[in-house]
Amino acid sequence: SADGRTPLMDALADEVAALNPEGGARFYPGSPLLIADALTPGGRYVGFELNPPVRAMLAEALTGRANAEAREGDGYAAVGAEAATVRGPLVLIDPPFEKPDDYIRSAETAISVVRRDPTATVAIWTPLKDLETFDGFIRRLQGKAGPTLVAEARLRPLTNPMKMNGCAMVVVNPPAGAEAAATEICGWVAGALGEAGGRAEVWTF
Repeated sequence: SADGRTPLMDALADEVAALNPEGGARFYPGSPLLIADALTPGGRYVGFELNPPVRAMLAEALTGRANAEAREGDGYAAVGAEAATVRGPLVLIDPPFEKPDDYIRSAETAISVVRRDPTATVAIWTPLKDLETFDGFIRRLQGKAGPTLVAEARLRPLTNPMKMNGCAMVVVNPPAGAEAAATEICGWVAGALGEAGGRAEVWTF
């Protein structure tokens, strides 16, 4: 586009614009909305949230979408049974990472889901604060979870663990085209929003 956005970033900008008909970017369509609106016929979205006020906000955001619902509960505990109701589900794990065991539970949940259904895709969002924490998370998945795509948007070198230095999507059993899409998106994010030393790293194991 004229402002330097890539085609996929333009597509996201279009989604933001649709939610803000008067202009600007007051409202942002988070992943639940983006997924719910991209479902194929017969597909459905079920989101789990432990915090009641946040669950209420999620339910409000999904209003008018008969194929989407927000449930109160521990998603880590509930996702196994829910994912087992369909073949080849997409599971998005997107915790706040406020609890020290979120990395462990995210990895264990991903492994459990793909062991039960090897055709499942599990996408995990993680913050990038320091390499030691992120590498420990990756090691939990290696050799246990199946083919995995790691897409990192590093906004600055990972030297200060007290800062949000970027974020990553870790996708087990990524669909065709995911690596190219991730390279485009992470490259744009790191280039447009990053500081000196910021970069994209997209790799697989």
